[in-house]
Amino acid sequence: MKAKIGDASFVVASNREPYMHVRKGERIQCIRPASGMAVALDSIMRACGGLWVAHGSGNADREFVDGGDGLMVPAGDERYRLRRVWMNRKEEEGYYDIISNEMFWPLCHTVYVRPKYNEEAWQQYMEINRRFVDAILDEIEDKNAFVWFQDFHLALAPKMLKEKKPDILTAHFWHVPWPHPERFRSCPWKNEILESLLANDLIGFHTRYNCNNFLDSVDRSLEAKCDRAEYFVSYSERKTFVRPFPVSVDFERIAGLSDKSVKCGEVDNLRKRYNLHDKLVFLGVERIDYTKGIPEKIKAFKWFLRDNPEFREKAVLIQVGAPSRIRLEEYRRIMDEISELVEDVNWEYGTDRWSPIIYLPEHHDFDEVVKYYRLADYCIVSSLHDGMNLVAKEYVAAKTDSSGMLVLSEFAGASEELMEAVQVNPYDTKSFAGKLQEMVKMSDEEKERRMKKMRGVVEERNIYMWAANVISSLARLS
Repeated sequence: MKAKIGDASFVVASNREPYMHVRKGERIQCIRPASGMAVALDSIMRACGGLWVAHGSGNADREFVDGGDGLMVPAGDERYRLRRVWMNRKEEEGYYDIISNEMFWPLCHTVYVRPKYNEEAWQQYMEINRRFVDAILDEIEDKNAFVWFQDFHLALAPKMLKEKKPDILTAHFWHVPWPHPERFRSCPWKNEILESLLANDLIGFHTRYNCNNFLDSVDRSLEAKCDRAEYFVSYSERKTFVRPFPVSVDFERIAGLSDKSVKCGEVDNLRKRYNLHDKLVFLGVERIDYTKGIPEKIKAFKWFLRDNPEFREKAVLIQVGAPSRIRLEEYRRIMDEISELVEDVNWEYGTDRWSPIIYLPEHHDFDEVVKYYRLADYCIVSSLHDGMNLVAKEYVAAKTDSSGMLVLSEFAGASEELMEAVQVNPYDTKSFAGKLQEMVKMSDEEKERRMKKMRGVVEERNIYMWAANVISSLARLS
Protein backbone atom coordinates (compact mmCIF):
# COMPACT_ATOMS: atom_id res chain seq x y z
CA MET A 1 0.00 0.00 0.00
CA LYS A 2 2.74 2.45 0.97
CA ALA A 3 4.78 1.60 -2.11
CA LYS A 4 1.92 1.97 -4.57
CA ILE A 5 -0.18 4.87 -3.31
CA GLY A 6 2.27 6.60 -0.96
CA ASP A 7 0.67 8.97 1.54
CA ALA A 8 -2.78 8.95 -0.08
CA SER A 9 -5.63 8.04 2.27
CA PHE A 10 -6.98 4.51 1.77
CA VAL A 11 -10.79 4.45 1.78
CA VAL A 12 -13.15 1.48 1.47
CA ALA A 13 -16.85 2.21 0.87
CA SER A 14 -19.51 -0.48 1.15
CA ASN A 15 -23.08 -0.92 2.25
CA ARG A 16 -22.21 -3.59 4.83
CA GLU A 17 -20.22 -2.52 7.86
CA PRO A 18 -17.54 -4.80 9.36
CA TYR A 19 -18.75 -4.31 12.95
CA MET A 20 -22.23 -3.43 14.15
CA HIS A 21 -23.64 -2.71 17.58
CA VAL A 22 -26.86 -4.55 18.32
CA ARG A 23 -29.10 -4.21 21.35
CA LYS A 24 -30.44 -7.53 22.64
CA GLY A 25 -32.67 -6.87 25.61
CA GLU A 26 -30.63 -4.84 28.07
CA ARG A 27 -27.29 -5.94 26.56
CA ILE A 28 -25.46 -4.42 23.61
CA GLN A 29 -23.21 -6.65 21.54
CA CYS A 30 -20.66 -5.77 18.89
CA ILE A 31 -21.09 -8.41 16.19
CA ARG A 32 -19.58 -9.11 12.81
CA PRO A 33 -22.30 -9.37 10.13
CA ALA A 34 -22.60 -12.57 8.10
CA SER A 35 -20.71 -11.33 5.07
CA GLY A 36 -17.74 -12.95 3.37
CA MET A 37 -16.92 -9.58 1.84
CA ALA A 38 -16.87 -7.79 5.20
CA VAL A 39 -14.72 -10.48 6.84
CA ALA A 40 -12.23 -10.48 3.96
CA LEU A 41 -11.92 -6.70 3.72
CA ASP A 42 -11.58 -6.34 7.49
CA SER A 43 -8.35 -8.33 7.25
CA ILE A 44 -7.03 -5.87 4.67
CA MET A 45 -8.06 -2.84 6.71
CA ARG A 46 -6.43 -4.26 9.84
CA ALA A 47 -3.19 -4.61 7.90
CA CYS A 48 -3.27 -1.28 6.06
CA GLY A 49 -5.30 1.07 8.24
CA GLY A 50 -7.41 3.82 6.70
CA LEU A 51 -11.10 4.60 6.55
CA TRP A 52 -14.15 2.38 5.98
CA VAL A 53 -17.43 4.15 5.12
CA ALA A 54 -20.53 1.97 5.56
CA HIS A 55 -24.21 2.00 6.48
CA GLY A 56 -24.70 2.11 10.24
CA SER A 57 -27.33 -0.62 10.33
CA GLY A 58 -27.11 -1.80 13.94
CA ASN A 59 -29.90 -0.65 16.24
CA ALA A 60 -27.31 0.59 18.78
CA ASP A 61 -24.76 1.94 16.29
CA ARG A 62 -25.48 5.60 17.06
CA GLU A 63 -24.51 5.10 20.70
CA PHE A 64 -20.89 4.26 19.84
CA VAL A 65 -19.86 6.96 17.36
CA ASP A 66 -18.03 10.20 18.00
CA GLY A 67 -19.16 13.65 16.91
CA GLY A 68 -18.14 12.81 13.34
CA ASP A 69 -20.33 9.67 13.18
CA GLY A 70 -17.27 7.41 13.37
CA LEU A 71 -15.26 5.18 15.68
CA MET A 72 -12.01 3.23 15.70
CA VAL A 73 -12.30 -0.54 15.21
CA PRO A 74 -11.95 -3.28 16.23
CA ALA A 75 -12.54 -2.46 19.88
CA GLY A 76 -9.44 -3.04 21.99
CA ASP A 77 -7.19 -3.35 18.93
CA GLU A 78 -7.99 -0.19 17.00
CA ARG A 79 -6.57 -0.41 13.47
CA TYR A 80 -8.79 1.82 11.29
CA ARG A 81 -11.70 4.25 11.35
CA LEU A 82 -15.28 3.21 10.60
CA ARG A 83 -17.51 6.08 9.43
CA ARG A 84 -21.19 5.27 9.59
CA VAL A 85 -23.77 6.61 7.14
CA TRP A 86 -27.34 6.89 8.40
CA MET A 87 -30.66 6.48 6.63
CA ASN A 88 -34.26 6.42 7.79
CA ARG A 89 -36.61 3.49 7.33
CA LYS A 90 -38.13 4.82 4.09
CA GLU A 91 -34.72 5.52 2.57
CA GLU A 92 -33.43 2.09 3.56
CA GLU A 93 -36.48 0.46 1.99
CA GLY A 94 -35.90 2.21 -1.35
CA TYR A 95 -32.09 2.03 -1.45
CA TYR A 96 -31.58 -1.43 0.07
CA ASP A 97 -34.77 -3.48 -0.12
CA ILE A 98 -36.07 -2.43 -3.52
CA ILE A 99 -33.13 -1.28 -5.66
CA SER A 100 -30.30 -3.34 -4.17
CA ASN A 101 -32.20 -6.54 -3.45
CA GLU A 102 -35.24 -6.54 -5.70
CA MET A 103 -33.54 -4.95 -8.71
CA PHE A 104 -29.75 -5.43 -8.75
CA TRP A 105 -29.65 -8.84 -7.04
CA PRO A 106 -32.01 -10.73 -9.40
CA LEU A 107 -30.72 -8.69 -12.37
CA CYS A 108 -27.19 -9.97 -11.75
CA HIS A 109 -28.06 -13.55 -10.77
CA THR A 110 -29.58 -15.89 -13.33
CA VAL A 111 -31.99 -17.72 -11.03
CA TYR A 112 -35.25 -16.87 -12.80
CA VAL A 113 -36.44 -14.20 -10.37
CA ARG A 114 -37.73 -11.11 -12.15
CA PRO A 115 -36.05 -7.78 -11.25
CA LYS A 116 -38.37 -5.04 -10.00
CA TYR A 117 -37.96 -1.45 -11.22
CA ASN A 118 -39.31 1.38 -9.09
CA GLU A 119 -38.73 5.07 -9.92
CA GLU A 120 -39.34 6.39 -6.39
CA ALA A 121 -36.92 3.83 -4.92
CA TRP A 122 -34.34 4.76 -7.57
CA GLN A 123 -34.44 8.36 -6.39
CA GLN A 124 -33.79 7.16 -2.83
CA TYR A 125 -30.92 5.00 -4.08
CA MET A 126 -29.39 8.09 -5.75
CA GLU A 127 -29.74 10.08 -2.53
CA ILE A 128 -28.01 7.44 -0.40
CA ASN A 129 -25.16 7.19 -2.91
CA ARG A 130 -24.79 10.98 -2.59
CA ARG A 131 -24.72 10.62 1.17
CA PHE A 132 -21.87 8.11 0.97
CA VAL A 133 -19.91 10.49 -1.27
CA ASP A 134 -20.48 13.38 1.15
CA ALA A 135 -19.21 11.23 4.04
CA ILE A 136 -16.08 10.28 2.09
CA LEU A 137 -15.34 13.91 1.20
CA ASP A 138 -15.98 15.01 4.78
CA GLU A 139 -13.42 12.50 6.05
CA ILE A 140 -10.63 12.95 3.51
CA GLU A 141 -11.03 16.75 3.21
CA ASP A 142 -8.28 18.05 0.87
CA LYS A 143 -6.00 15.01 1.12
CA ASN A 144 -5.15 12.71 -1.77
CA ALA A 145 -7.02 9.45 -1.56
CA PHE A 146 -7.62 6.08 -3.16
CA VAL A 147 -11.30 5.14 -2.80
CA TRP A 148 -12.29 1.52 -3.29
CA PHE A 149 -16.04 1.09 -3.85
CA GLN A 150 -17.60 -2.29 -3.16
CA ASP A 151 -20.46 -3.84 -5.09
CA PHE A 152 -23.75 -2.73 -6.61
CA HIS A 153 -25.03 -0.77 -3.61
CA LEU A 154 -22.81 2.15 -4.63
CA ALA A 155 -23.04 1.99 -8.42
CA LEU A 156 -23.74 5.72 -8.75
CA ALA A 157 -21.15 6.96 -6.25
CA PRO A 158 -18.03 6.94 -8.48
CA LYS A 159 -19.35 9.55 -10.91
CA MET A 160 -20.70 11.71 -8.07
CA LEU A 161 -17.30 11.60 -6.36
CA LYS A 162 -15.32 12.35 -9.51
CA GLU A 163 -17.53 15.35 -10.28
CA LYS A 164 -16.59 16.86 -6.92
CA LYS A 165 -12.96 15.68 -6.77
CA PRO A 166 -11.74 14.81 -10.31
CA ASP A 167 -8.16 13.98 -9.29
CA ILE A 168 -9.10 11.25 -6.84
CA LEU A 169 -8.18 7.64 -7.68
CA THR A 170 -11.08 5.18 -7.60
CA ALA A 171 -11.60 1.49 -8.15
CA HIS A 172 -14.84 -0.48 -8.01
CA PHE A 173 -15.11 -4.18 -7.25
CA TRP A 174 -18.33 -5.88 -8.35
CA HIS A 175 -18.81 -8.83 -6.00
CA VAL A 176 -21.67 -10.48 -7.89
CA PRO A 177 -21.85 -11.68 -11.51
CA TRP A 178 -22.31 -9.07 -14.23
CA PRO A 179 -25.50 -9.97 -16.14
CA HIS A 180 -25.64 -11.01 -19.76
CA PRO A 181 -26.08 -7.82 -21.85
CA GLU A 182 -29.53 -8.87 -23.06
CA ARG A 183 -30.66 -9.20 -19.46
CA PHE A 184 -29.03 -5.92 -18.47
CA ARG A 185 -30.87 -4.11 -21.29
CA SER A 186 -34.12 -4.43 -19.32
CA CYS A 187 -32.87 -1.99 -16.66
CA PRO A 188 -34.36 1.50 -17.18
CA TRP A 189 -31.24 3.13 -15.68
CA LYS A 190 -28.63 1.04 -17.49
CA ASN A 191 -26.90 4.06 -19.02
CA GLU A 192 -26.66 5.91 -15.71
CA ILE A 193 -25.17 2.81 -14.07
CA LEU A 194 -22.61 2.25 -16.81
CA GLU A 195 -21.62 5.93 -17.02
CA SER A 196 -21.02 6.04 -13.28
CA LEU A 197 -18.98 2.85 -13.21
CA LEU A 198 -16.89 4.16 -16.10
CA ALA A 199 -15.96 7.17 -13.95
CA ASN A 200 -13.69 4.74 -12.05
CA ASP A 201 -10.06 4.27 -13.01
CA LEU A 202 -10.40 0.51 -12.55
CA ILE A 203 -13.33 -1.93 -12.36
CA GLY A 204 -12.80 -5.45 -11.03
CA PHE A 205 -14.87 -8.61 -11.43
CA HIS A 206 -14.28 -12.15 -10.21
CA THR A 207 -13.86 -13.75 -13.63
CA ARG A 208 -12.93 -12.89 -17.21
CA TYR A 209 -16.43 -13.99 -18.24
CA ASN A 210 -17.96 -11.21 -16.14
CA CYS A 211 -15.49 -8.70 -17.62
CA ASN A 212 -16.64 -9.72 -21.08
CA ASN A 213 -20.31 -9.35 -20.13
CA PHE A 214 -19.59 -5.85 -18.84
CA LEU A 215 -17.77 -4.83 -22.04
CA ASP A 216 -20.64 -6.23 -24.11
CA SER A 217 -23.13 -4.21 -22.05
CA VAL A 218 -21.11 -1.02 -22.58
CA ASP A 219 -20.79 -1.77 -26.29
CA ARG A 220 -24.55 -2.15 -26.71
CA SER A 221 -25.62 0.82 -24.58
CA LEU A 222 -23.06 3.64 -24.95
CA GLU A 223 -21.03 5.31 -27.67
CA ALA A 224 -17.77 4.10 -26.20
CA LYS A 225 -14.61 2.40 -27.41
CA CYS A 226 -14.16 -1.05 -25.90
CA ASP A 227 -10.64 -2.41 -26.34
CA ARG A 228 -10.89 -6.19 -25.93
CA ALA A 229 -7.16 -6.76 -26.30
CA GLU A 230 -6.09 -4.48 -23.43
CA TYR A 231 -9.45 -4.61 -21.60
CA PHE A 232 -10.29 -0.97 -21.20
CA VAL A 233 -13.13 1.38 -22.13
CA SER A 234 -12.65 4.91 -23.46
CA TYR A 235 -15.68 7.03 -22.67
CA SER A 236 -16.23 10.74 -22.08
CA GLU A 237 -12.50 11.50 -22.37
CA ARG A 238 -11.68 8.95 -19.68
CA LYS A 239 -10.06 5.52 -19.83
CA THR A 240 -11.35 2.82 -17.46
CA PHE A 241 -9.57 -0.51 -17.16
CA VAL A 242 -11.56 -3.72 -16.60
CA ARG A 243 -9.82 -6.66 -14.95
CA PRO A 244 -10.59 -10.02 -13.30
CA PHE A 245 -9.55 -10.25 -9.64
CA PRO A 246 -10.84 -13.47 -8.00
CA VAL A 247 -11.51 -12.49 -4.38
CA SER A 248 -10.19 -14.71 -1.61
CA VAL A 249 -9.91 -15.14 2.17
CA ASP A 250 -7.43 -14.59 5.00
CA PHE A 251 -5.93 -18.09 4.83
CA GLU A 252 -3.60 -17.87 7.85
CA ARG A 253 -6.20 -16.30 10.13
CA ILE A 254 -8.81 -18.95 9.32
CA ALA A 255 -6.27 -21.75 9.72
CA GLY A 256 -5.28 -20.32 13.11
CA LEU A 257 -8.89 -20.12 14.28
CA SER A 258 -9.45 -23.70 13.12
CA ASP A 259 -6.46 -25.12 15.00
CA LYS A 260 -7.41 -23.13 18.09
CA SER A 261 -10.94 -24.59 18.05
CA VAL A 262 -9.47 -28.10 18.10
CA LYS A 263 -6.95 -27.39 20.85
CA CYS A 264 -9.60 -25.76 23.04
CA GLY A 265 -11.94 -28.72 22.61
CA GLU A 266 -14.59 -26.63 20.88
CA VAL A 267 -14.92 -28.98 17.91
CA ASP A 268 -15.44 -31.91 20.27
CA ASN A 269 -18.04 -29.87 22.11
CA LEU A 270 -19.96 -29.47 18.85
CA ARG A 271 -19.81 -33.21 18.28
CA LYS A 272 -21.23 -33.83 21.74
CA ARG A 273 -23.91 -31.16 21.37
CA TYR A 274 -25.33 -32.78 18.24
CA ASN A 275 -24.38 -36.42 18.98
CA LEU A 276 -22.07 -36.68 15.96
CA HIS A 277 -19.27 -38.94 17.22
CA ASP A 278 -20.07 -41.80 14.86
CA LYS A 279 -21.53 -39.71 12.04
CA LEU A 280 -20.37 -38.44 8.66
CA VAL A 281 -20.99 -34.71 8.76
CA PHE A 282 -22.08 -32.80 5.66
CA LEU A 283 -22.16 -29.02 6.06
CA GLY A 284 -23.82 -26.08 4.35
CA VAL A 285 -23.09 -22.46 5.36
CA GLU A 286 -25.01 -19.69 3.61
CA ARG A 287 -27.12 -16.64 4.03
CA ILE A 288 -30.68 -17.80 3.43
CA ASP A 289 -31.04 -16.59 -0.13
CA TYR A 290 -32.70 -17.98 -3.24
CA THR A 291 -29.39 -17.88 -5.18
CA LYS A 292 -27.60 -20.25 -2.78
CA GLY A 293 -29.33 -23.46 -3.81
CA ILE A 294 -30.23 -24.63 -0.30
CA PRO A 295 -33.43 -26.43 -1.41
CA GLU A 296 -31.47 -28.14 -4.19
CA LYS A 297 -28.89 -29.29 -1.64
CA ILE A 298 -31.56 -30.74 0.65
CA LYS A 299 -33.26 -32.56 -2.23
CA ALA A 300 -29.93 -34.07 -3.31
CA PHE A 301 -29.18 -35.19 0.25
CA LYS A 302 -32.63 -36.77 0.46
CA TRP A 303 -31.99 -38.63 -2.81
CA PHE A 304 -28.60 -39.73 -1.45
CA LEU A 305 -30.26 -41.23 1.65
CA ARG A 306 -32.91 -42.92 -0.49
CA ASP A 307 -30.38 -44.59 -2.78
CA ASN A 308 -27.79 -45.36 -0.11
CA PRO A 309 -29.65 -46.82 2.89
CA GLU A 310 -26.35 -47.92 4.45
CA PHE A 311 -25.72 -44.25 5.33
CA ARG A 312 -28.99 -43.79 7.21
CA GLU A 313 -28.30 -43.06 10.88
CA LYS A 314 -24.66 -42.53 9.84
CA ALA A 315 -24.83 -39.25 7.89
CA VAL A 316 -26.01 -35.83 9.00
CA LEU A 317 -26.39 -32.59 7.06
CA ILE A 318 -25.87 -29.48 9.20
CA GLN A 319 -27.28 -26.44 7.41
CA VAL A 320 -26.17 -23.15 8.95
CA GLY A 321 -28.31 -20.39 7.47
CA ALA A 322 -28.20 -16.74 8.46
CA PRO A 323 -31.63 -15.16 7.83
CA SER A 324 -31.42 -12.10 5.60
CA ARG A 325 -33.71 -9.59 3.89
CA ILE A 326 -36.72 -11.11 5.62
CA ARG A 327 -38.81 -8.03 4.80
CA LEU A 328 -38.87 -9.20 1.18
CA GLU A 329 -41.41 -11.70 -0.11
CA GLU A 330 -38.94 -13.85 -2.08
CA TYR A 331 -36.82 -14.33 1.05
CA ARG A 332 -39.77 -15.23 3.26
CA ARG A 333 -40.80 -17.74 0.61
CA ILE A 334 -37.37 -19.40 0.45
CA MET A 335 -37.23 -19.61 4.26
CA ASP A 336 -40.60 -21.36 4.30
CA GLU A 337 -39.54 -23.73 1.51
CA ILE A 338 -36.33 -24.70 3.33
CA SER A 339 -38.15 -25.30 6.62
CA GLU A 340 -40.72 -27.50 4.88
CA LEU A 341 -38.05 -29.52 3.08
CA VAL A 342 -36.09 -30.08 6.31
CA GLU A 343 -39.23 -31.21 8.09
CA ASP A 344 -40.11 -33.52 5.21
CA VAL A 345 -36.70 -35.25 5.14
CA ASN A 346 -36.52 -35.60 8.92
CA TRP A 347 -40.04 -37.02 9.05
CA GLU A 348 -39.46 -39.52 6.23
CA TYR A 349 -36.01 -40.77 7.21
CA GLY A 350 -35.45 -39.73 10.82
CA THR A 351 -35.60 -42.07 13.79
CA ASP A 352 -35.83 -41.62 17.54
CA ARG A 353 -32.02 -41.52 17.66
CA TRP A 354 -31.22 -39.59 14.48
CA SER A 355 -32.35 -36.56 12.52
CA PRO A 356 -30.83 -36.50 9.02
CA ILE A 357 -30.79 -32.68 8.88
CA ILE A 358 -29.85 -30.24 11.63
CA TYR A 359 -31.09 -26.83 10.52
CA LEU A 360 -29.66 -23.75 12.26
CA PRO A 361 -31.41 -20.64 10.80
CA GLU A 362 -29.66 -18.06 12.96
CA HIS A 363 -26.68 -15.73 12.85
CA HIS A 364 -23.34 -17.27 13.79
CA ASP A 365 -20.20 -15.27 14.50
CA PHE A 366 -17.41 -16.06 12.02
CA ASP A 367 -15.25 -17.68 14.72
CA GLU A 368 -18.16 -20.05 15.42
CA VAL A 369 -18.58 -20.88 11.73
CA VAL A 370 -14.91 -21.91 11.53
CA LYS A 371 -15.60 -24.57 14.18
CA TYR A 372 -18.26 -26.07 11.93
CA TYR A 373 -15.84 -26.01 9.00
CA ARG A 374 -13.27 -27.95 11.03
CA LEU A 375 -15.91 -30.40 12.23
CA ALA A 376 -17.38 -31.21 8.81
CA ASP A 377 -16.24 -34.18 6.75
CA TYR A 378 -17.80 -32.58 3.67
CA CYS A 379 -18.85 -29.04 2.80
CA ILE A 380 -21.52 -28.55 0.13
CA VAL A 381 -21.67 -25.26 -1.80
CA SER A 382 -24.65 -25.52 -4.14
CA SER A 383 -25.07 -21.98 -5.46
CA LEU A 384 -27.37 -21.55 -8.44
CA HIS A 385 -25.28 -18.53 -9.51
CA ASP A 386 -22.48 -16.89 -7.54
CA GLY A 387 -19.78 -14.34 -8.26
CA MET A 388 -17.19 -16.26 -6.23
CA ASN A 389 -18.50 -17.86 -2.99
CA LEU A 390 -16.05 -17.46 -0.13
CA VAL A 391 -17.53 -20.31 1.93
CA ALA A 392 -15.75 -22.74 -0.40
CA LYS A 393 -12.39 -21.07 0.23
CA GLU A 394 -13.03 -20.62 3.96
CA TYR A 395 -13.74 -24.34 4.34
CA VAL A 396 -10.53 -25.27 2.51
CA ALA A 397 -8.50 -22.85 4.65
CA ALA A 398 -9.96 -24.33 7.85
CA LYS A 399 -8.98 -27.93 7.02
CA THR A 400 -5.41 -27.63 8.30
CA ASP A 401 -5.12 -31.43 8.60
CA SER A 402 -6.02 -31.75 4.89
CA SER A 403 -9.03 -33.88 5.73
CA GLY A 404 -12.50 -33.39 4.32
CA MET A 405 -13.82 -32.72 0.85
CA LEU A 406 -15.58 -29.87 -0.93
CA VAL A 407 -18.65 -30.24 -3.13
CA LEU A 408 -18.86 -27.14 -5.31
CA SER A 409 -21.44 -25.85 -7.75
CA GLU A 410 -20.12 -25.31 -11.26
CA PHE A 411 -22.06 -22.02 -11.23
CA ALA A 412 -19.90 -20.50 -8.46
CA GLY A 413 -16.89 -18.45 -9.51
CA ALA A 414 -14.72 -20.46 -7.09
CA SER A 415 -15.11 -23.50 -9.36
CA GLU A 416 -12.59 -21.96 -11.78
CA GLU A 417 -9.87 -22.03 -9.11
CA LEU A 418 -10.79 -25.03 -6.94
CA MET A 419 -10.61 -27.59 -9.69
CA GLU A 420 -10.04 -30.50 -7.27
CA ALA A 421 -13.45 -30.06 -5.66
CA VAL A 422 -16.26 -32.43 -6.58
CA GLN A 423 -18.18 -30.17 -8.96
CA VAL A 424 -21.94 -30.47 -9.38
CA ASN A 425 -24.86 -29.00 -11.28
CA PRO A 426 -27.28 -28.21 -8.43
CA TYR A 427 -30.27 -28.33 -10.79
CA ASP A 428 -29.59 -32.00 -11.62
CA THR A 429 -30.75 -33.68 -8.41
CA LYS A 430 -29.99 -37.25 -9.48
CA SER A 431 -26.46 -36.42 -10.61
CA PHE A 432 -25.92 -34.24 -7.51
CA ALA A 433 -26.85 -37.16 -5.24
CA GLY A 434 -24.59 -39.43 -7.29
CA LYS A 435 -21.67 -37.05 -6.72
CA LEU A 436 -22.31 -37.23 -2.97
CA GLN A 437 -22.19 -41.02 -3.17
CA GLU A 438 -18.99 -40.86 -5.23
CA MET A 439 -17.42 -38.51 -2.72
CA VAL A 440 -18.13 -40.51 0.44
CA LYS A 441 -16.68 -43.61 -1.20
CA MET A 442 -13.53 -41.76 -2.29
CA SER A 443 -10.35 -43.05 -0.64
CA ASP A 444 -8.79 -41.03 2.17
CA GLU A 445 -5.61 -40.73 0.12
CA GLU A 446 -7.47 -39.21 -2.82
CA LYS A 447 -9.36 -36.75 -0.60
CA GLU A 448 -6.13 -35.69 1.09
CA ARG A 449 -4.42 -35.20 -2.30
CA ARG A 450 -7.25 -33.00 -3.53
CA MET A 451 -7.52 -30.99 -0.33
CA LYS A 452 -3.77 -30.29 -0.23
CA LYS A 453 -3.92 -29.01 -3.79
CA MET A 454 -6.90 -26.75 -3.03
CA ARG A 455 -5.23 -25.48 0.14
CA GLY A 456 -2.16 -24.57 -1.88
CA VAL A 457 -4.32 -22.50 -4.24
CA VAL A 458 -6.12 -20.63 -1.45
CA GLU A 459 -2.93 -20.07 0.55
CA GLU A 460 -1.13 -18.56 -2.44
CA ARG A 461 -4.09 -16.53 -3.77
CA ASN A 462 -5.19 -15.16 -0.42
CA ILE A 463 -7.05 -11.95 0.41
CA TYR A 464 -3.83 -9.93 0.65
CA MET A 465 -2.73 -11.06 -2.81
CA TRP A 466 -6.17 -10.03 -4.12
CA ALA A 467 -5.90 -6.55 -2.62
CA ALA A 468 -2.30 -6.19 -3.73
CA ASN A 469 -3.26 -7.08 -7.31
CA VAL A 470 -6.03 -4.46 -7.36
CA ILE A 471 -3.80 -1.74 -5.88
CA SER A 472 -0.84 -2.65 -8.09
CA SER A 473 -3.02 -2.61 -11.19
CA LEU A 474 -4.47 0.76 -10.27
CA ALA A 475 -1.03 2.24 -9.66
CA ARG A 476 0.32 0.81 -12.89
CA LEU A 477 -2.64 1.78 -15.08
CA SER A 478 -3.55 5.17 -13.68
